[in-house]
Amino acid sequence: MNGLHFVPDHERIILKSPQEIEKMRHSNLIVAEILEEMKTIAQPGITTAALEELAEALLAKHKARSAFKGYNGYPAALCTSVNEEVVHGIPSEERVLQKGDILSIDFGVIYEGFYGDAAVTLPIGHISSEAERLLRVAEGALYLAIDQARPGNRLLDISATIQRHVESHGFSVVRDFVGHGIGKHLHEKPQVPNFGEPGRGVRLKPGMTLAIEPMINAGGYEVMILEDGWTAVTKDKSLSAHFEHSVAVTENGPYILSKL
Repeated sequence: MNGLHFVPDHERIILKSPQEIEKMRHSNLIVAEILEEMKTIAQPGITTAALEELAEALLAKHKARSAFKGYNGYPAALCTSVNEEVVHGIPSEERVLQKGDILSIDFGVIYEGFYGDAAVTLPIGHISSEAERLLRVAEGALYLAIDQARPGNRLLDISATIQRHVESHGFSVVRDFVGHGIGKHLHEKPQVPNFGEPGRGVRLKPGMTLAIEPMINAGGYEVMILEDGWTAVTKDKSLSAHFEHSVAVTENGPYILSKL
């Protein structure tokens, strides 16, 4: 779940010990395992409410709590955003997945005091070549950005890498939502935009833990919020894709906490 408007301005960046990072790894592994289960049932004919039901059952199995449900009033454990929906789509019995859709699933847990958060965009059945390219570029931007999460780099080196990669393929990066720090709180300092000038922002240090989450659109970057107060959609109704990992900055480089 993106961090814009949720990170308190007065907060400082909280560095985590190696032991705390390992606890975050446990939380994020639960996220990764449940997202992997989602891939198996996110098929044509399934409702997004059915995905929510599975997520709730798997949370209980892992003895973890949803990071999102009840957060600032959000009503579900999953964010399920289809096609032109960018983020924060609410699972529904009415939303039946169709062949050719793309589905972004954003999911977070809290386990033993630490948060995990990740997102993936899935093809539903056979999708168009343009949608395939959008997903490939979005996921590629995430991994290029993660590679910048090294001590001594600047925060906006991550952001600029995403923007450069995405725009070089003719797509746009969403400006209204950002990644964020993560730890004992779902949203911590610093905010991690998906655009910016390299060489700017705070210096990255070992112990920083970041949720890096490119949100990219096939058309323009402008978005708007639907009447439910949560679902963000592209203004031009173009497709949108979203990938996210929680990552620790370590002496040895980036450590992806939410990867199986």
